Amino acid sequence: MSNDVKESFSNDAPPAPAALAAKVRTLAPSMTRSMQRVAEAVAADPAGCAALTVTGLAELTSTSEATVVRTARILGYPGYRDLRLALAGLAAQQQSGRAPAVTADIAVDDPIADVVAKLAYDEQQTLADTAAGLDTVQLAAAVSALAGARRVDVYGVGASGLVAQDLAQKLLRIGQVAHAHSDPHLAITNAVTLRSGDVAVSITHSGATGDVIEPLRVAFEHGATTIAITGRPDGPVSQYADHVLTTSIARESELRPAAMSSRTSQLLVVDCLFVGVAQRSYETAAPALSASYEALAHRHRVSPRGARS
Repeated sequence: MSNDVKESFSNDAPPAPAALAAKVRTLAPSMTRSMQRVAEAVAADPAGCAALTVTGLAELTSTSEATVVRTARILGYPGYRDLRLALAGLAAQQQSGRAPAVTADIAVDDPIADVVAKLAYDEQQTLADTAAGLDTVQLAAAVSALAGARRVDVYGVGASGLVAQDLAQKLLRIGQVAHAHSDPHLAITNAVTLRSGDVAVSITHSGATGDVIEPLRVAFEHGATTIAITGRPDGPVSQYADHVLTTSIARESELRPAAMSSRTSQLLVVDCLFVGVAQRSYETAAPALSASYEALAHRHRVSPRGARS
């Protein structure tokens, strides 16, 4: 992980205890193995780790004191003391009598009721993790750029392409000029025409999807404001992004692949962007929404039986 990425997670105000678990789940995959051991330890036993000195946690995880401090900083805490305070707070929350988490993977022979319960829990956890880990400063800057954009291009392929379409369609409903591109060739040829005052958004769970990185790079080099929505803030996509919005990396299983787990968190970020833009441009957004509702209203009316709609 680069120093720039490290700095991006070090805020003046440390994350709240509830955000700690989300930070660990999101950032652990991109850490070194020694840092992962520290992160996994504090996530697995916050109460026990809160009672340890920096030396004690280093010994517990077979790492060094420097590794423990670096891990704390990557998670958003100025130092180990701040991390210990967050661990103590998290432990207190966990001991407050909340219902135990549903953590088992979906099995092939699970009854459908169990499938519903497990998926619902995972979706709720993904949303909570994304909300807890979302950098609201970056989000506000992205909203400002979108609200004032002459034109918005959104890039995504596969499941992320569906999310890209959702964002473009939402922006169109409030009068923004927005286009979603899932064809990499069209994405690049359109990115070439972007300029200062335009915005390009790339959506990629892995942060390494070349088909959305390339048009974002072209847009970046032509002066457009660039936004990346990704589960890997240290991935290649971030080097061409003015603003990075991090989504939660949810648990995957054989029957719940990354395309499912990432979509929920991406849609939450898209909704946050849309509502933020609608707030900023309310005087024009509200009439545009009303006009679109009225234009489609007749398509949703139920006709009397036997009559033509």
